Amino acid sequence: MNKLNPFHQMLSNYFLKHIPNRSDYSTNTIKSYRDAFILLFQYHQTCKHQPISYMTFAIIDNEYLQGFLSWLEQERTYSVTSINLRLAAIHAFYRYVQSYAPEYAACCEVIFSIKSRKVPIFPVNYLTIKTVQCLLELPDANTADGIRDLAVLTLLYDSGARVQEIVDLSFGDLRFEKPGTLRITGKGNKTRIIPIMPQTLDILNAYVKSCRCASKDTSLTAPFFFNKSHRKLTRAGIAYILQKYVEKGWRTKPELFPDKVSPHTLRHSKAMHLLEAGVNLVYIRDFLGHSSVLTTEVYAKANPEIKRKAIEAAGKAVLPHEHYSVEEKQEMMDWLKNLV
Repeated sequence: MNKLNPFHQMLSNYFLKHIPNRSDYSTNTIKSYRDAFILLFQYHQTCKHQPISYMTFAIIDNEYLQGFLSWLEQERTYSVTSINLRLAAIHAFYRYVQSYAPEYAACCEVIFSIKSRKVPIFPVNYLTIKTVQCLLELPDANTADGIRDLAVLTLLYDSGARVQEIVDLSFGDLRFEKPGTLRITGKGNKTRIIPIMPQTLDILNAYVKSCRCASKDTSLTAPFFFNKSHRKLTRAGIAYILQKYVEKGWRTKPELFPDKVSPHTLRHSKAMHLLEAGVNLVYIRDFLGHSSVLTTEVYAKANPEIKRKAIEAAGKAVLPHEHYSVEEKQEMMDWLKNLV
């Protein structure tokens, strides 16, 4: 690699000096940014047929980057969301360049002119309360694996947490006395404290008791959920646990379970159930750890019953009260029938 290449110098400084000092970047964000440039290098080698050392600010223009995004879509079959994430990583790097190397301001503006692609809007996939109840009845709480699986599924739903937030939990993040609480570290390393239902707390305490009976590490810094190898449970591990019981649900009560259920479906389900219970969107936003209530509004837009109630409430506030008697209403109906 040519050490005099300003592009490589800036990129090295960005990942080795700038990002490590940013407290608002989570581990997943850093990995995502790193992967975006690994893909960019692969594109340069396979499509431009040049070594990485030839990459410069002058080469990476609008046409070059549009080609990269098309390559992600056509050759790598990335979704629109994934493509936008790669573009966001490149935009973040060029914002850094703009701040520390003003001589490349014109190059940066070219990159900033490339906008994110429009993401298709899909209906929010969520489970009914009856389906969640059925799902949580499936694990055998009398076995060590069963009580762990029940604790995973119950906490995933009751907390409304992202699956990575559940993965990152340690024993010190939970308050096991009533009223129980859970400390979650979410996107941007932001921490929020959320309440835990008493029933959930009982299940978690039973799980902790099972861990201690098996001489598992339950110190404050130990991972709260782990696999048979005593290693922290991964996102794939949690998805596997959920899928195992969803498939069991398909066999026993297929009418309750949709075709596709992911860990994020339980997060959507919790949000919908809170909304249906009349909880204010602002509180749901804080509960879920959204940065803006606009993100939370997607649940209100996706639920036709919520829409109906909102329209009825607005209508009552605007429309005048009826003053017609039963006889007057009947006369009006008869009159209308005669007009037809």
